[in-house]
Amino acid sequence: MRVFTLYVFILLMSLSSVKAQTEDAAMLNKHGRGSKFYQDLLDFSSGKINTTRLDVFIQVPYSSIQFVRGDNGFIGKYSVTVSIFDSNKDKLISEKTWNEKVDVKDYNETRSKDLYSLNLRSFYLQPDDYFIRSSVSNEESSNEAPIEEMIKVRNLYSNISVSDIMLISKKSEEAGKSKIIPNVSGNVATQKDGLPLFFEIYSDTVRNLKIEYIIKDKKKDQIYDETENKDVDSGRTQIFYTIRDSSFSLGFYNLEVKIKDANDNVVASVEKPFFSRWIGIPSSVTDLDKAIDQLIYIASTDEIDHIKDAKTNDEKLKRYMAFWKKQDPTPETEQNEIFDEYYGRIAYANAHFSHYIEGWKTDRGMVFILLGPPDNVDRHPFDLDAKPYEVWEYYNLNRSFVFVDYTGFGDYRLTTPLTGDLYKFRR
Repeated sequence: MRVFTLYVFILLMSLSSVKAQTEDAAMLNKHGRGSKFYQDLLDFSSGKINTTRLDVFIQVPYSSIQFVRGDNGFIGKYSVTVSIFDSNKDKLISEKTWNEKVDVKDYNETRSKDLYSLNLRSFYLQPDDYFIRSSVSNEESSNEAPIEEMIKVRNLYSNISVSDIMLISKKSEEAGKSKIIPNVSGNVATQKDGLPLFFEIYSDTVRNLKIEYIIKDKKKDQIYDETENKDVDSGRTQIFYTIRDSSFSLGFYNLEVKIKDANDNVVASVEKPFFSRWIGIPSSVTDLDKAIDQLIYIASTDEIDHIKDAKTNDEKLKRYMAFWKKQDPTPETEQNEIFDEYYGRIAYANAHFSHYIEGWKTDRGMVFILLGPPDNVDRHPFDLDAKPYEVWEYYNLNRSFVFVDYTGFGDYRLTTPLTGDLYKFRR
């Protein structure tokens, strides 16, 4: 085991007691920690001219709800507020607030990230740009976890148009009607029997159309392309489709649906981003091969080679996860504190220490990843007769590190390398 494990345990135990952290260190605690719920926004036709129905889905994992013991199990309560403003964010267009109650019998369910409470509220809006803010707050806690974003509500009243794409988590038939549960998070890692989806086509007449389904990975490489012919009715036609070849490796993807006429002209299109990530993998990890390279500060060469030598991406991912399982200080829980901390530091290093190379490869990034945020940083960017430099101090380790920018382009080099220079990485 490399020294990182010892240092990270020291850091995790001491962060709450350090009184004089730098501004950078304080920001690290926020980095990579998003909202504690998921949201999906979908445009559908309202059936009225110049009005679109915006469906807002809110999915709250049980692990994000504060449960208290009740007479027959555990009770969790929370409230949701969805506010829609104009594009300037200064005029409230519409707002809805509602309360939810969740009853469970088993305590283990209250900590589950797989079980969740699902909400839907619809807004009828004129096509335009809007700013939306959604928040979830627990009855037992006043802390809110907002999601804020700019959205474009589309005009779906034309000769041919297409709604947004809903990814489906589960689909069943009841009394001859399809019942679907949306995949609000957009994570498709656990959907091994295909990637089902739903959308609607709106047409002013009966016609035959071609529907092309295209998926591209993060690098814009096309990995899926399939076309089907479909007879659509006048008005609204619901489309269910399943992408069968759905073995998606870790990463982000984009699905595009193109609607084509008889002459193969694109008459409408819509896109839907989604991702594949196993539960327990930090949100900042989006490229498996890069994440394996970034193990250089904690894993041996043999361990990294063992992961890279896997014959398939699935096997590579399993070996990668097995490595981190060995580092888990609390294997009985879903959270792996060291896993999260390590890639949180890498993300922070990339955001603050990058110049012509990524921040995690720099000397400051290396020290930050290994030792965490310093207790004090003494910066000297403009001293006379001296190159820019800064001194990082770690009180609990009784160590200081000096970084000098010899070139003047932000490339701060460590003047005294770590013991044996074992963790130094250069491209």
